[in-house]
Amino acid sequence: MADFTLTGLRVIQAVADTGSFTAAADALGYTQSAVSRQVAAMEAAAGVALFVRGARGVAPSPAGKMLARRAATALNEIDAVGADLAGLQDHLTGRVAIAAFPSAAAVLVPRALARLRDEHPGLIVEFGEASSPTQLRQLRAHRIDVAVIGVGPDLPSYDFEGLSRDLLLDGSLLLAVPAGHRFAGRGTVPVTELKDEAWIVGKGLRDDPQFGAWPTLDHPRIAYAAREWPTRLGLVAAGLGIAVLPELAAATVPTGVRTVQVDDPAWLGRAAVAVTVRDRSPEVTATVEALRHEAARLRTAP
Repeated sequence: MADFTLTGLRVIQAVADTGSFTAAADALGYTQSAVSRQVAAMEAAAGVALFVRGARGVAPSPAGKMLARRAATALNEIDAVGADLAGLQDHLTGRVAIAAFPSAAAVLVPRALARLRDEHPGLIVEFGEASSPTQLRQLRAHRIDVAVIGVGPDLPSYDFEGLSRDLLLDGSLLLAVPAGHRFAGRGTVPVTELKDEAWIVGKGLRDDPQFGAWPTLDHPRIAYAAREWPTRLGLVAAGLGIAVLPELAAATVPTGVRTVQVDDPAWLGRAAVAVTVRDRSPEVTATVEALRHEAARLRTAP
């Protein structure tokens, strides 16, 4: 019996996943003839047909399904070897503590943590969620190493003396509205149409900035106030009002909620910023770079 090969296993898995030699070739960067040769070689090694050819493509035979499943496990282990070997060459084996305000903690920071895990497996990362003022107090007290905070004209003027800042995202604000709301399905609504809406707003400690109604709106009608984002968005989904949502957290909206942009020339925007001490350790530098990289990916995401 001929030997199975890593290349052959990758081809078998790709064909099983895509249902087509052509699609598998595109996914792997091979020619279709190369895929066909690899499948033939793997069928010779197995001694049975691995795919059933049909008018609409190919489907794995029982043997093909089993081999594709085993291939996925084997290839994951092989790929993990490369990551482990890279980790042995990585000298970042210390500890770093990062905190973020809730909307940054929902999407941006988890992606950065995943990147750090992959690129620096020896680095121990501690993560917490806190308001921007609390984070800055923790940073100055050396309880955290990286603070991801929100800044903007409607937020407090923080003291950054002796600290370094890296802009991560220029974030606009969106509206979170129920799926059946008159705004749902509209790309943009003028700020003048917001005055009669009921609002779901944030509630927290007195000195913690919260998302209220739209920032330039006078005398908004507050329907409910809730501390946590899932609660606020749940109230929106139930049709009890609309809420301001950072664009940074748009990917977290639940079923039954739609996001809409607001046309408001008076709104100057907000930004997410990474704040550290000026004399950064290699661990802190790597953490900020991971945040910057994932922020760039969010900016270019469709």
